[in-house]
Amino acid sequence: MDLLKLADRSWPALRRVAAVHTALYRATGGLLGHRVPGSPPILLLDHIGARSGTRRTTPLLYLTDGDDLVLVASKGGYPRHPAWYHNLRAHPDTTVQVGRERRAVRARVAEPAERARLWPRAIDTYPGYADYQHRTDRAIPLVILEPR
Repeated sequence: MDLLKLADRSWPALRRVAAVHTALYRATGGLLGHRVPGSPPILLLDHIGARSGTRRTTPLLYLTDGDDLVLVASKGGYPRHPAWYHNLRAHPDTTVQVGRERRAVRARVAEPAERARLWPRAIDTYPGYADYQHRTDRAIPLVILEPR
């Protein structure tokens, strides 16, 4: 079975799950949704559509690197980067919610040396990233969210 074709058919359901997750996260001030049993921590990323200008919020796994937060733009190993990645490239100043805390951040793509250092940590955080990288020809970018 082609996993990407299965995932394509699953996107409508996954979007609904993400919307419910986001609503619970926001409604409880991060009490629910930041830590899900058996999962790495999750933040809420606010971003503005690169072309549409529409404000969006996406729940994403993250890891920390000092004061920075690190996101993996994997999109499950799809050939293209996720929409939030393109949105952050167009509008890098944004906010995130990490648990109860809201932070102003500036997004940038990790330099090659940073990616080489952080990629093994990303895989330690969520081993599925290694499978995603294997599925795609693109180098999955890491996005660094620096405090501003």
